[in-house]
Amino acid sequence: MRREGVLRGGSDADRVLVARLADDPPLDSRDAFIAILNAGLPTKRVISQGLVRDPAGRVLMCELTYKTEWDLPGGVIEVGESPAVGLVRELSEELGVTVEVRGLLTVTWLPAWRGWDDACMFLFDLGVAEPEIVDTFDLQANEIAAVHWCTPDDLSARATAASQEMLRHVREGTVTAYRDAPLAP
Repeated sequence: MRREGVLRGGSDADRVLVARLADDPPLDSRDAFIAILNAGLPTKRVISQGLVRDPAGRVLMCELTYKTEWDLPGGVIEVGESPAVGLVRELSEELGVTVEVRGLLTVTWLPAWRGWDDACMFLFDLGVAEPEIVDTFDLQANEIAAVHWCTPDDLSARATAASQEMLRHVREGTVTAYRDAPLAP
């Protein structure tokens, strides 16, 4: 069974449209049961971001081409890709740099925002780097306009609200393994 879309209509409730392909497993098999569940169960978008600091404690932020707020380096993870591996891939594609993931700092559930569905965001520690590392970056021009080393004041002026709040907890040592982001105004 493959999910084909959602039928929306009149007074009827929304219905998931699925298709059965010729090479799908027999309907009474375990594999068919799993395929039917996979076709109808919700999926969650996963985002991985990396926290890079310089020796002065400034945070590396990306000025993005598609939104006004700055954000931590990272991106959306592909289907079947682990959040850590996806972060390494995203930074290679967008900044032209190879990073080493040092550990998970927190997972944050992000509510739906500006037309985007909700998501889970993984924040990984990428360690400390010398400020000059940004001179070696090869920015993916269609996504990254520039990168900046940011102080807390810079973050409050430029970063997304979710990033500001999360980074404040990291700075204060109060970040937890899991957190719900506050609902956007």
